Amino acid sequence: MTHSLLSPLDMHLHLRDEAMLKVVAPLSAHSFSAGLVMPNVVPPITTIEALLAYKKRIVEASGNDVFEPLMTLFFRSDYTRSFLEEASLHVKALKLYPSGITTNSEGGVASMDIEVLRPVLEAMSDLGLILCVHGETNGFVMDREKEFGSIYESFASSFPRLKIVMEHITTKESVALLDKYDNLYATITLHHLLITLDDVAGGMLKPHLFCKPIAKREEDRQALLHVSLNAHPKVMFGSDSAPHPISKKECCGCAAGVFTAPIALQALTELFDKHHALASLQAFVSDNAQKIYNYKPPFKEVILEKVPSLVPNAYGDVVPMFANESLAWSLKNVL
Repeated sequence: MTHSLLSPLDMHLHLRDEAMLKVVAPLSAHSFSAGLVMPNVVPPITTIEALLAYKKRIVEASGNDVFEPLMTLFFRSDYTRSFLEEASLHVKALKLYPSGITTNSEGGVASMDIEVLRPVLEAMSDLGLILCVHGETNGFVMDREKEFGSIYESFASSFPRLKIVMEHITTKESVALLDKYDNLYATITLHHLLITLDDVAGGMLKPHLFCKPIAKREEDRQALLHVSLNAHPKVMFGSDSAPHPISKKECCGCAAGVFTAPIALQALTELFDKHHALASLQAFVSDNAQKIYNYKPPFKEVILEKVPSLVPNAYGDVVPMFANESLAWSLKNVL
C-alpha cells in the first residue's frame, strides 16, 4: 500500500544555525517542499540583512533538494512602517514571542498592550503580513496557553484584517477559538497529536518529549485530533521540530523541544491511516497552508509505503522522536 503527498509543507520549523543547521536542514529539505523558518536563533533575526544571510545559509545547507525556506522576522514593537514595507518583499510573517517564554525568546515582547503594539500590527494588516504567535503567559505551566486566549481574542477583534496564526496549539480552548474569529488560524504539531503530559512525566521522565508549550490532557489531544483528522480549513501542520544536542536534553535543566522533522510525514501517515483519515492528510500537510498563506510551493511528490521503518538512534547529535522504534510507514520515493 502506498500514499502520495504533493508539496508537503512544514509551517513551523526550527533549523538553528551553524553546525546544527548543517545537520538538520537536509532532513527537512528531503521530504518537505518548503518550511516556515522560525527566527529565534542567536542573535534573533530582526534585520533584513540578517534575514537574507540566514536564508542563504539555509539554502546552502539544504543541498540539492527542492526546498524553499519561508523566512520570518522576530517581532519587535519598534519596527517602522517603512521597514515593514521593505521586509514584506522578503518575508510572509513576523513571529511574536512573549519575552522569555521559550527557547531564545529573551528579546521578545514584554507587554501585550494593544496600544503599544498597534502601529506595527496596523502596518502588518495593511501590508498583508501574517502574525505568528507563541501564545503563552507566564502563569502555571498547564494554564499558560489557555490564559493567553483572551490576548488572541483582543488581537483578532482589534485587527480584523490581520491574519493571526496561533502556533503549535495544545488546548481544546484554542481549538474553539478557530470558529469564533475569521482571522484566527493555527498550526498543530505531530507530537501534540500523539502525546499528553502523562507520556512525558507520568512514569520515568522522557526528556526528548519535553517541549513548550507542554503537552496537555487527553481531552486536549482529542480536540486537536478532531480538527486535524477532519481537515479543518483553518489548521495546518507545523512540526515545531526543535533540535537540541543530547547534552542539552539529557541533563539537569533540560532544553524544551521535540525533534520530528525526519520522521514527521511517516508518523502522520501512520496516525491518519489508523483513524481512516488518509483523505484528509493532504489538506493538513499542504493545501490548507497554501490557502492561508496565499502561497504556491515548489512541486514535490512524496510517496510513502506501508512498510515498517526503524527510526535511527540519532541524527548527528540530535535524538528524534521514536528513536530506535519502528514506524508502520516509510518513505519510498521523493520526486
